[in-house]
Amino acid sequence: MAEKMVGGGVADGGSASPATTNRKQPYISGMLVKNPGVPIFLSVFLVTLFISVALFTRWVDVTIITARFRQKDILPFEDSETVDNSAPESCPEYFRWIHEDLKPWKDTGITEEMVEKAKEKAHFRLIIVDGRLYMEKYDYVFQTRDVFTIWGILQLLKLYPGKIPDLDLMFMCHDSPLILKADYPDNTTTIPPLFHYCGDDLTYDIVFPDWSFWGWPEVNIKPWVNLSKELEQGNQKKKWKAREPYAYWKGNTYTGRARGDLAKCNSDGTHEWNARIHHLDWTKGFKDTDLASQCTHRYKIYVEGNAWSVSEKYILACDSMSLLITPHYYDFFTRGLIPTVHYWPINEHKKCSSIKFAVDWGNKNTKKAQEIGRRGSEFVQSELQMKFVYDYMLHLLTEYSRLFKYKPFITKNAVEVCSCFGKGLVKEFKEISMVMGPSKASPCTMHPPYDDSELQSLLYKKLNLTRQVEIWEASGRI
Repeated sequence: MAEKMVGGGVADGGSASPATTNRKQPYISGMLVKNPGVPIFLSVFLVTLFISVALFTRWVDVTIITARFRQKDILPFEDSETVDNSAPESCPEYFRWIHEDLKPWKDTGITEEMVEKAKEKAHFRLIIVDGRLYMEKYDYVFQTRDVFTIWGILQLLKLYPGKIPDLDLMFMCHDSPLILKADYPDNTTTIPPLFHYCGDDLTYDIVFPDWSFWGWPEVNIKPWVNLSKELEQGNQKKKWKAREPYAYWKGNTYTGRARGDLAKCNSDGTHEWNARIHHLDWTKGFKDTDLASQCTHRYKIYVEGNAWSVSEKYILACDSMSLLITPHYYDFFTRGLIPTVHYWPINEHKKCSSIKFAVDWGNKNTKKAQEIGRRGSEFVQSELQMKFVYDYMLHLLTEYSRLFKYKPFITKNAVEVCSCFGKGLVKEFKEISMVMGPSKASPCTMHPPYDDSELQSLLYKKLNLTRQVEIWEASGRI
């Protein structure tokens, strides 16, 4: 349930002044009647006092005199009302993909029929009316993905009260996107808008920040507001050149074909692929799973599982040169990454030899490799702060609501969502990630949509940089 902020204070003297005036006026009036000389004396006294005060306050800091009143009367007002009046900063470049994700409905708008059609693939429905959040749940969700996704939206409502428009959306929490473009070849008016954690070039799913930003209790991954700081500190423990000169990855090798193939890149005594791959069985507990302690190698590998993986931000944040095995899926921020600028592309069809080349290249060109790692980490630390995560959510939901052809309403089966904490790690992570009150800073300002030439130029740039690496690999030039 969206919580209401209570603030402000009651000013002193609201009822005391009239009573004081009524007591003094008869007394002064009596004096005037009984002693006509008093008014002249009193007038001279008041004029002198006024001049003295005027001169005094030119040299004395009056804040010293009023400090005891300010503490009671002004601070509560500042706590609840003061805002940052400076010009809002620009949003990161990846925010522009919001327009691309919503482009399928730009001409048609979004009707109630479209939203209802998305119900077939949704786990739950979220409705926001007058700043309050309501939900209909349709299906079982793996672990606590839905719990922390909804918690994140509750925090958004608290951070930006009054800024989130009324809306109605369907959300799906599985790994792979589901709204296939092939099912809507004519771009008809029935494309169902479905929110999800990732997308790809073959689907229309609307990409939204994933649950792990607020915590993932099942694998003991802390909320991003804490973990990002721990990763930054972890980077300082071992300088880049002192790290192991190999490519590192730890995770469940049974999740997705690409990960099973990656496990073959471990040194077998015959081939040295410069990779150190560790299988992780989460059912055996969380020993040696602390992410902030894994920034020990010069290179870290990112590989998709069943679809995209939440691990990409943790890998990029390590100052190690990130080796991205050809990704097929994207989340909300990864479209802002540029190959050879923020990461090194790895050919998915020859993973082992491609990883070996990347490590050999990096160990020979240490300054360049270190710089790629630094830029990737800098991207995460500066452009993926929690403020920008919330700003992305705000801009996405605002742009989405502008497409509506009907007025969102609370459906018959919807129930209002409470800000309940639960217990155990769920409670702990919610407390850590809880927004304490309205933001004093304005949301960032989003850039306009890409025009066709800008978008094509960006995509060509990424493709060209990836091909350049492939050419180097093919030539064996390091």
